[in-house]
Amino acid sequence: MRAAVLENEKFIIKEIEKPILKNNQQGAIVKVIGCGLCGSDIVKIRDGKAKNGDVLGHEVVGNIVEINTNTKFNVGDKIVLGHHIPCFNCLYCWNENYSMCRHFKSTNILPGGFSEYIYVSEEHLENTVFNVNLNLPDTEAAFMEPLACCIRAVKRADVKPESKNLIIGLGTIGILMGEALTAFGHKAAGCDLKSKRVELAKKYGFDETFVTQNNEEEALKTMKIYAPYGFDNVFLTAGASKTIDFALKSVRDGGKIIVFSSVKDNNGFSDNQIYYRELTVMGSYSPSPMDLEDSINLIEKGSVKVSELSTIYNLSEINQAIEDTLTNRIMKAFIKI
Repeated sequence: MRAAVLENEKFIIKEIEKPILKNNQQGAIVKVIGCGLCGSDIVKIRDGKAKNGDVLGHEVVGNIVEINTNTKFNVGDKIVLGHHIPCFNCLYCWNENYSMCRHFKSTNILPGGFSEYIYVSEEHLENTVFNVNLNLPDTEAAFMEPLACCIRAVKRADVKPESKNLIIGLGTIGILMGEALTAFGHKAAGCDLKSKRVELAKKYGFDETFVTQNNEEEALKTMKIYAPYGFDNVFLTAGASKTIDFALKSVRDGGKIIVFSSVKDNNGFSDNQIYYRELTVMGSYSPSPMDLEDSINLIEKGSVKVSELSTIYNLSEINQAIEDTLTNRIMKAFIKI
């Protein structure tokens, strides 16, 4: 079967062995329709966490073509999936830190979504695979996992009614974070360097938006009109070190900063600011099965809109999709297999 295989930080389209169910093995073989290109895929390549020979991709929508299961799924089902599974029975799971569960970190689909076929385990079928309404476009269904990540962040932040919430960085994840907030009945404000992204956020239902490119201090003054004491919750969805300082300037004393991004140079937050201002700085990383279910339900109901966020690329164009993502030519790439 064809797959995009990593070689020296580029993908090469080549033939690899197709996964099969062996010796009455439980699970399913899924014919991949398409797979979203996640920012984490690019980070893994950039930071050397992905190795030569790897096949990446986890935002999969596909059809079951072979199955041996005790679950409800059947051959022909159109599905979306989450690639990691918590054990629900360890210290991390008992404390609802599902993405820290060691079983969560060790489970995955095989080989990866940028291939024609993948193997999905019985455990995946039991916990992280969901049927898709056939009327839902593939590009929209593939947003289940990234939206679920945002839902997880909103839940971890324990956002209070009538709170003022700011999202710094209005790429795809920033837009989804705002939509997750509004879907759960909360207000969402957003800011970005790029005016086009700010305009897009308005279209996707943000209460307030701010452009920060020309004059950061002026932007902060304008924000103070909307949130005089600062924002109760600041969601950091831009992977740039300078946004750390901006988050500290934007959050109110006693507020929360929710980190949903990584930065290249490992900069962090000032201990003195955290201490004297009684700030909470928390991370949010990856969704639980419950978040995945909430996500696909919100997408299918139309409570979250994602129809204009994707640009479709063929598998052979995956390197171009990465380049276009890095240079901000597109919001989100959907790799059609």
